[in-house]
Amino acid sequence: MSTTARSRFSDAVPASWLAARLGIDPAKLEALRRAGELIAVREPGSTEWRYPAWQFAGGKPRRGVARVVAAAREAGLDETSLYDLLTAPLGLRGDVRLADLLAEGRVDEVVAAVRAS
Repeated sequence: MSTTARSRFSDAVPASWLAARLGIDPAKLEALRRAGELIAVREPGSTEWRYPAWQFAGGKPRRGVARVVAAAREAGLDETSLYDLLTAPLGLRGDVRLADLLAEGRVDEVVAAVRAS
């Protein structure tokens, strides 16, 4: 795995670690991802899903994650494209991302941006 791939998803944790941390079966985590309740990405050449930490608060998915995933699926975005959209800098200063808006609870704005992509 290249350094670029490692750093690309640096804010995402491996499924095995997350399942242990949350105390749930890894199959349940996979079921949540498939159901569109969680965002996950895979590094090139890897078979393990990685889950961005910013989608969790208090050990649970943030409110609105499922709505964002549903909007992405409707827009034809795959997991990596959604991740890229959510983590790309907004505006010229680049210090705010859609993931930050999601963490602030500004779900409607994030969903609208995903649909407009």
